[in-house]
Amino acid sequence: MADRFRLTLAQLNPTVGDIAGNAAKAREAWERGRAAGADLVAFPEMFITGYNTQDLILKPAFHQAAIAALEELARDCADGPALAIGGPALEGVDLYNAYYVMQGGQITSRVLKHHLPNDTVFDEERLYSSGPVTGPYVVNGVRIGSPICEDAWFEDVAETLAETGAEFLLVPNGSPYYRDKYDVRINHMVARVVETGLPLIYLNMVGGQDDQVFDGGTFGLNPGGALAFEMPLFDEAVTHVDLMRTDDGWRIAEGARHHHPDAWEQDYRVMVVALRDYLRKTGFSKVLLGLSGGIDSALVATIATDALGAENVRCVMLPSEYTSRESLEDAEAVARALGCRYDYVPISKPRAAVTEVLAPLFEGTAPDITEENIQSRLRGLLLMAISNKFGEMLLTTGNKSEVAVGYATIYGDMAGGYNPIKDLYKTRVFQTCRWRNANHRDWMKGPAGEVIPPRVIEKPPSAELRPDQKDEDSLPPYEVLDAILEILVDKDGSIADCVAAGFDRDTAKRVENLIYISEYKRFQSAPGARLTPRAFWLDRRYPIVNRWRDPG
Repeated sequence: MADRFRLTLAQLNPTVGDIAGNAAKAREAWERGRAAGADLVAFPEMFITGYNTQDLILKPAFHQAAIAALEELARDCADGPALAIGGPALEGVDLYNAYYVMQGGQITSRVLKHHLPNDTVFDEERLYSSGPVTGPYVVNGVRIGSPICEDAWFEDVAETLAETGAEFLLVPNGSPYYRDKYDVRINHMVARVVETGLPLIYLNMVGGQDDQVFDGGTFGLNPGGALAFEMPLFDEAVTHVDLMRTDDGWRIAEGARHHHPDAWEQDYRVMVVALRDYLRKTGFSKVLLGLSGGIDSALVATIATDALGAENVRCVMLPSEYTSRESLEDAEAVARALGCRYDYVPISKPRAAVTEVLAPLFEGTAPDITEENIQSRLRGLLLMAISNKFGEMLLTTGNKSEVAVGYATIYGDMAGGYNPIKDLYKTRVFQTCRWRNANHRDWMKGPAGEVIPPRVIEKPPSAELRPDQKDEDSLPPYEVLDAILEILVDKDGSIADCVAAGFDRDTAKRVENLIYISEYKRFQSAPGARLTPRAFWLDRRYPIVNRWRDPG
């Protein structure tokens, strides 16, 4: 009976739908495990298809191709360590989220996910059947239990595995980031370890997929909950971990523990990774954005530069007669500090042409928000023309506060393919800019130092669509607005909750109404990096037509 078990953990970044590419990643990592003398090479949940597949997994041709690739992978990896990898499984007409174990050229075990998450970004109850709770599988004489992701958040699956002879737990995950998520995972896994008395290894994937970023952070816990090792957050890594048999059962050998940055850095890294992978996985390599001289577009330009490098970012200033000299100077200063290309495209002439064309129809009416929105839509038109001509994806720059209350022009400044700051409230935008000015990391492709001038951060926000316009002409101060939004959106609270927190009832009611009447805009908006469990997209799904208002 062996007293050592070597496990190679592949914390990698798959691409949804790239079955051949994901299989190639698995083969390469398996070869590294074989060279290191591994007994088992393990991959995250649904690795062969990428994750989260959403309804793509229901397409028969797709899940059948994934299953065929798994069978081929088993044959290719016959001479060496066992391989454990996530993918779809069919039993009759039922489709399962499964974990495959391959040894000696064959699939020797399949674990079927039992608890199917059906909240936040997950719809697994409509995609998969729930599998039975079964016992451990055996690799080189060692009995291993693998609760798949959600299965480890409940006590029953782990307890059944312990009762049926599992000697340690290997938990494959596709667990996306939200702020402070790592602590939540640790707490749940410590509970499983305490309940079962078994060592536990939590294996997560990395990389961006649409709005989600999988942040890795794979770790191991010994009985009692002591941390044995931690893999890095966000980075791909293949790590060899040894388990040793003792008189008290298996124990994970002590390994490296990677530093976890604070929440500000993690959020910023997520925005960078989300944009980088969204572009890479959709076939784009360059971006452009309208650089207004304001703080939101300055932050998006900085995120884009850190994700792609300055040579792949185009900043375009599109001034009107309402654009201040200060904004012109600030936009150019941001582009210069980042090293990005800076183009100047005034909208005065096209705006005059549109005004002239519409004059007969608008005769006898007073100028209002219609004329303001024409400016924004002209900018959207011109930016999309540049995008089409040069193959650069247009980024939008609306923060979560604006997205929440519809303070944006549909088909205007909302036009674009991705929004890195969609889940970042305005008050956090200010702090994030200050954080980036004071911090630089080796994963950032942009320059170090003060890349966003203090004047951009400190001046009153304005859309500059009319003379002397300020955001607070139309909205409550952002400190008030964001606090109310956190109650109504992030906490699903009520008007009474807002009043109890000290906010004016009429202000809270006004904000609530703006949230609801802006649903149609969000329905048509670009995806963006998810930072919280209540991001605007899959986390929060409301009807567009909605007459209900909280009477409180």
